[in-house]
Amino acid sequence: MVTISPLPTAKKGLTTGELSSSSMLDVGKWPVFALLPPEELRLIRQACVFGSAANEALYVTVNDEVFALGTNCSGCLGLGDLQSTIEPRRIDVLCGKKIVSLSYGTGPHVVIATADGEVFAWGHNGYSQLGNGTTNHGLTPAQVSTNLLNKRVTEVACGSHHTIALTTDGEVFAWGYNNSGQVGSGSTANQPTPRRVSSCLQNKVVVNIACGQLCSMAVLDNGETYGWGYNCNGQLGLGNNGNQQTPCRIAALQGVNIIQVTCGYAHTLALTDEGFIYAWGANSYGQLGTGNKSNQAVPTLINTDKERMVEVAACHTSHTSAAKTQSGQVLMWGQCRGQAVACPHLTHFGSTDDVFACFATPAVTWHLLTVDGDDYLTVAQSLKREFDSPDISDLKFLVDGKCIHVHKALLKIRCEHFRVLLNETDEESIEVHQFSYLVYRAFLEYLYTDTINLPPEDAIGLLDLATFYRETRLKRLCQETIKRGISEENAVTLLSAAVKYEARDLEEFCFKFCVNHLTAVTQTQAFADMDHELLKTFISKASRYGAFKN
Repeated sequence: MVTISPLPTAKKGLTTGELSSSSMLDVGKWPVFALLPPEELRLIRQACVFGSAANEALYVTVNDEVFALGTNCSGCLGLGDLQSTIEPRRIDVLCGKKIVSLSYGTGPHVVIATADGEVFAWGHNGYSQLGNGTTNHGLTPAQVSTNLLNKRVTEVACGSHHTIALTTDGEVFAWGYNNSGQVGSGSTANQPTPRRVSSCLQNKVVVNIACGQLCSMAVLDNGETYGWGYNCNGQLGLGNNGNQQTPCRIAALQGVNIIQVTCGYAHTLALTDEGFIYAWGANSYGQLGTGNKSNQAVPTLINTDKERMVEVAACHTSHTSAAKTQSGQVLMWGQCRGQAVACPHLTHFGSTDDVFACFATPAVTWHLLTVDGDDYLTVAQSLKREFDSPDISDLKFLVDGKCIHVHKALLKIRCEHFRVLLNETDEESIEVHQFSYLVYRAFLEYLYTDTINLPPEDAIGLLDLATFYRETRLKRLCQETIKRGISEENAVTLLSAAVKYEARDLEEFCFKFCVNHLTAVTQTQAFADMDHELLKTFISKASRYGAFKN
């Protein structure tokens, strides 16, 4: 056995960004799948639940066969008839097509895009939302060909009775119901076949599309966002309530880079490249997450009080909103099983899909679900699973009498300190005295997962370790964790730690918090016990900030 020598070494840059593990999607959460036997459920790789009561579904198996089941309203199952079916029936024409995008309307009508860029549509067609030039319902999937034959469509989105499609060239085509200008043609006449949405989008590249019930949204490659169609609730984000028959840029988002937009029934959510969420439109159920029920005609930054967001979710059939954080936490707000939740609420769910399965009305899917097989784990999931597992580890650390099992190769790859240390010894056990078990285990787990999971007070110890080992990124993560947990009771303790470990950004953050909450902070025991030199520095700096002026 060897004992770690406390010699800090030069630090190399980390090689990868955030690793995240995605939860296995359980389609069993949707009641429409309840009668499928386990062996059939295990074959499903893609699924969509839709309909006025979430009573219709399509799914794709591992063999790329497509099946449908449910009430079959307006022939929306694509089976060639109007018969409902409680057992899955195969849609032969779609088998082998490799669906990459799927959306549905209220009729309902269903539209898909395939890996080859083809578009197929079927179901309700009272407003030409199938794009075939007629108003006859489509009982089987038929290719949408007008103006699209020489295009490759990558994404489709449906409103209640209209459809828009995005091509590889960044063009948007639209067709169907147009009473409010949602087709973007400059008029309110229904559009029987696909027509390119030009106007302000001419010569621009669109990368993301979405539809509310009667409106359409598009995000450009430069992060600009455009909206058109119905706007009586302010869902276009233009600062007014007038309908728009052609795309209009959301001026209030000038300088904000949007990467994803999604629409509820009459509200819109947008995700920025910095992980922030903006919301606008109808808010009678709290679906904007602003803490009240007032509509917003301009984008409003939502205070999620959490880490960076990586996904926003909404569906044009409901007033429910959801979002996912970088570490995999899922929040929900809006209409949640009859309750109006006006602020983002942290859930135990593993995906935004679970929010819609359990709390949306109707409980439909907000996008095409993709299901990984039980036999597959990502690299990140595999590494996370093997941390502190004795089965195939080749090294253990002894800290406070407890063992932590790890792998030498991974430690060498992830940390320069261990690269040097482990090249100098072939011991299978290393004893650590300088840090606590909780802190050292969190450090090793970080090397496997790129995340830390500690309360703010314990993150101080990890900040000490990160400073000692010159782990710059870990030091930054510790500071962010501490910031999120600061309070009037612990602010002085955290400030002292920031000064001790030369965490300048954290020091400034804690100092400003103390000044802003000066009366309460000065009454804490931590303030009474503050180091004399730190107290002098604090009073001097606070005076310069004007903290003691009447």
